[in-house]
Amino acid sequence: MIVDIFIPCFIDQLYPATAFSMIKVLEKAGCSVHYNREQTCCGQPAFNAGYWDECKAVGEKFIREFQNDRYIVSPTASCVGMVKNYYPEMFHNSVLHNECRQVQKNIYEFSDFMVNVLKVSDVGASLNGTATYHDSCAGLREVGIKKEPRTLLANVKGLEIIEMNETDACCGFGGTFSVKFEPIAVGMAEQKTNNVLATKAEYLISTDLSCLLHLDGYFKKNDHKVKVMHIADVLASGW
Repeated sequence: MIVDIFIPCFIDQLYPATAFSMIKVLEKAGCSVHYNREQTCCGQPAFNAGYWDECKAVGEKFIREFQNDRYIVSPTASCVGMVKNYYPEMFHNSVLHNECRQVQKNIYEFSDFMVNVLKVSDVGASLNGTATYHDSCAGLREVGIKKEPRTLLANVKGLEIIEMNETDACCGFGGTFSVKFEPIAVGMAEQKTNNVLATKAEYLISTDLSCLLHLDGYFKKNDHKVKVMHIADVLASGW
């Protein structure tokens, strides 16, 4: 199976190793991975800030870059949620109406694709330690994933998953929210951190590096030793 991958702009700039981890896992699962070098952003930052015209321009570019009717896999649920939930409204009855519907149908978050499309739950990964899992708002509420990442993590040799309290509570990032409402975002990060620390886990794992970026900053500022890992990096470990 040939699959396209969409690497969000902030992962491309800040966490490129995670993109390569996802490719490594997809290839081990039998996929041939195609990356369009012209891709940039899904438009979510502009959309969240209220710049819908600018977002639509970026969205048009995104849609035109994935016009081959292949699966599109991304390591970020928030970008997938943007395409699935908000593109249809922007491009309804436009010249890209049908193309938008095709992209919307084809795009998947990484763990969702692994479990529900490829039917793979064990990639032979190993990571010794204890971890807790954070359900991102986008993953849980916009893409509808909860059991998929846990299914994959349950098969990582040597890794013990300890569920935290309020795992589905927001971490406080929310993109521009954490910039515009910093005191609230920090307070939410503190609440999430307390729940993480209560598990005594060594690792915090999620499908969304945006959440992990926010929480990792809080961990480091307050000298907490919890390490953050994207699920693709976990699944690429030990082999």
